[in-house]
Amino acid sequence: MITRRGLIRSTAASGLVLATPGLFAPALAQGATIKVGYVSPQTGPLAAFAEADAFILEGFAKVAAEKGLPIEVIVKDSQSNPNRAAEVAKELIIDEEVSLMLVASTPETTNPVATTCEAEGIPCISTVAPWQPWFIGQQGNPGDPASWAPFNYAYHFFWGLEDVIAVFTNMWGQLETNKSVGGLFPNDGDGNAWGDPNVGFPPVLAAQGYTLTDPGRYQNLTDDFSSQINAFKAASVEIVTGVVIPPDFTTFWTQAKQQGFTPKAASIGKAILFPQAVEALGDTGHNLSSEVWWSPSHPFASSLSGQSAGDLAAGYTAATGRPWTQPIGFVHALFEMAADVLGRVSDAGDGDAVAEAIAATNLKSIVGPIAFNGAGLPPFAVKNVAKTPLVGGQWRLKDGGGYDLVIVDNKTAPNVPTGGVMEAII
Repeated sequence: MITRRGLIRSTAASGLVLATPGLFAPALAQGATIKVGYVSPQTGPLAAFAEADAFILEGFAKVAAEKGLPIEVIVKDSQSNPNRAAEVAKELIIDEEVSLMLVASTPETTNPVATTCEAEGIPCISTVAPWQPWFIGQQGNPGDPASWAPFNYAYHFFWGLEDVIAVFTNMWGQLETNKSVGGLFPNDGDGNAWGDPNVGFPPVLAAQGYTLTDPGRYQNLTDDFSSQINAFKAASVEIVTGVVIPPDFTTFWTQAKQQGFTPKAASIGKAILFPQAVEALGDTGHNLSSEVWWSPSHPFASSLSGQSAGDLAAGYTAATGRPWTQPIGFVHALFEMAADVLGRVSDAGDGDAVAEAIAATNLKSIVGPIAFNGAGLPPFAVKNVAKTPLVGGQWRLKDGGGYDLVIVDNKTAPNVPTGGVMEAII
C-alpha cells in the first residue's frame, strides 16, 4: 500500500508487471510489513522534480500488491526546504520506524535527509543530485578533503560535476565561440559546488582555455538579474552556464532578452530539465541546452518490470497526458534499488545488514548499471557513491508546437544515441 503523507497528485496506475519472481526473497517473503520512507520536493520551487512521483509510486504499489509483498511506502514532502526535509526524515525514522529511506531531487532535499539518516543509523538511498554537492556538502569541513570520511548508512547514485562539465564543454566545442563563459551560481548546495574554485567549473574551464565571468552568489527567487546580465555583456560572454531553479531561469532569460543579451549557447542545469519550464519561455527556449540524465532513448531496462526506458516514458504519457521528464527514470530506479536491497537481507530491521546490502549492489536498472565499486570516483567517495551515465541535449521547437529534447552529445556515454548536433541560439 502507499500511505500518502505528502501532497502527491493521484494518477492512473502504470501497469507494471514484476519480471523477476524471486527478486524479493527472502526478506519480503516473511510476511512482516516493511516500512520504506520516501522524501521528495512535491511542492515549492523544486516541485517539477517530483511531478512523476505518483506515477512511479502507484506502479510500485501495484507490483507489491500483485506479488503479495509486505511493503508500506510512506511519502513525505520536503516542500523544497532543507529544514522541512530534515524534519520529515526525523518523523519517518522516529514516528514511523522505517527500515529504509529513499530520497530524491536536489541537495536541498537529499542532503538533510541523508545527514539525518546517517546520524540515526538508518540506511538511506538518494539520487537526483550531483555526487559532489551531496557528499561534500555533508562533511564537517568541506574545505579540507583530508578530513572527509565515508558514511556508514547513506548511499547515493547519480553523476558528478566532472561529468556535467565534460558534457557542457563537449557541446560548446561544436560551436564557434570566443570561449567567454558567464556563470549563474546561486547560494545553495548546487550553486556553491558548481562554482567552487577547487571542485567546480572554474578550474576545468580555465584548463580548457575558457574565461569565466562569475558575478558571485545570488539568492534563489531573485527578481532582478540586471547585474549578472550587465557583467556578461561587459565580458562579451557568448556562453552562459549555471545551475538555476526553474523560476529564476525564466526571470533571467526574459530579462536577458529584454536587455538585448543573447549568447550563442546557454547550457543550464536544473532549470530547463523539464518541458513545462521550457514551454513557459515561448519561442525563446529554442536551442537552450542542458544535461540529460535519462530519456526514452537510453538503452536500459527496468529490473522490476523489464520495461525499456522508452516504454516507461510512454507509459507515463499515456497515464497522465503529460510529456516524459527525466526524474521518471531515477525515481523508478530508487524503487528498483529498494526491492533489490531488501531482497538480499534476511532481516530488514537490521540497519547494518541493509547498509551492507546497499554497498554490495550490482543492479542493471532503468538508468543503467548501479554498483558502488568506485568507478570514476576519488577514494573518499568509493563506498557511498555510484555513478550513472550523462549526455547533453538541446530543446528544439516542434512544428506543431511544444519542444523536443534532442541529444546532441554522447562522448561521455557512447551507448546513448544522439539525435542531432549542437546549434547556436539565434
